[in-house]
This record gives sequence, C-alpha cells and structure tokens, in this order.
Amino acid sequence: MHRILIADDHVIVRAGLKQILVEEFPQARIEEVGDTESLLVKIVKEDWDLVISDLSMPGKSGLEALGQIKQQKPKLPVLILSIHPEDQYAVRVLKAGAAGYLNKSLAAEELVIAVNRVLMGRKYITAAVAEKLASQLDDGPQAAHENLSDREFDVLKLIASGKSVSEIAELLSLGVTTVSTYRARVLEKMSMKTNAELTRYALENKLV
Repeated sequence: MHRILIADDHVIVRAGLKQILVEEFPQARIEEVGDTESLLVKIVKEDWDLVISDLSMPGKSGLEALGQIKQQKPKLPVLILSIHPEDQYAVRVLKAGAAGYLNKSLAAEELVIAVNRVLMGRKYITAAVAEKLASQLDDGPQAAHENLSDREFDVLKLIASGKSVSEIAELLSLGVTTVSTYRARVLEKMSMKTNAELTRYALENKLV
C-alpha cells in the first residue's frame, strides 16, 4: 500500500489532487496538510512513500522546506507542484533534491504519470526540463538569477513581489540585517542597484 502525503495551502487543490490519486491508487493511504510546518512534522513522525508539495506555502519557502525534508528523510521522494513556469524553477528544485516538478496547469493524466514514475524510484522530467538541463552543460552564459543561492533566490522573489526587508525577515524567520545582506548579495551578483531593477527582471523572466 502506497503512502502519499499532499501539501498545499489551497483546500480545493488538495481535494482535487486527492481525488485523482484515490481513483488511480484506490488502496493507497493519502493524507494532506496545508502548510510547511505541518508537512515537516508529518514526515518526521510518519513514513511516506511520496510527498507531493506546492512550492509556495505559508511558513518556510518551498526550497527551504525541500532542503529540510531531504535532511530528515534523504530517500523520501518529493514531487513539486507549482504555478510557476518549469523553465525557471524545475532545474533549481531538481538540484535541491526533488524527484520531479509539475506545473499545475498540466492535465490530471500527467500527474498520474509523474506519480507512477516517482513511486518506481525514477525522476519525473519533462522534455522542456531535460532540454534546460542539457543547455546548462554547455559553456554558454547562464541567466543572472541562476547564479543565486536558494536563499538569495527566495529574497529576490519576495522583493519582486513588493515585500519590504522587514516583511521578508518575518516570512523567512530571519533577522532584518541578514535579509539586508542577502539583498546586497543579490544586487551584486545580478549587477543591479535597485529593487525596481530586480522587480523588472523578475517580471520579465516570469519569476513572480
């Protein structure tokens, strides 16, 4: 019997995912949580065969939560779901240890394919992501944001979303000074000087 944990802050999304999985895996034990803290508690206290998690939920950032899951349960496969374009996020989450990345706009059949593949111990990678991974093996220049650490990437997205340094500090459970340091690193790495430039870049590259 498969044990699958769904993590998403939207009740309707969780219900839809659960319905699809129940139909495909009628004998599976399927549970759900609505935030990253509950997710982390669940994976520590219980054993799961697969976690299906949204990238953006209340609490810790999706990338940070993924990192903690892999620390606690290195062999636990995590399939990431998100509304964000896969060409901007998939490679990053795969490098962070995810077993696959699915855009929420994909059909239910694709979710079933991804879940089956991951439960078999394989990675789920779309053709577009495979092409992106292959392109990174070339010697050509990478996009500026791909040189950021996961935490710097989180700060970039939040700045581009209009959050102040103090708001970002609260969301990421960091000190204001620490966030300011991350902001400075982001500006330096991306050769920019203002939040407006960061925001414009993020919008143009569909990071927010």
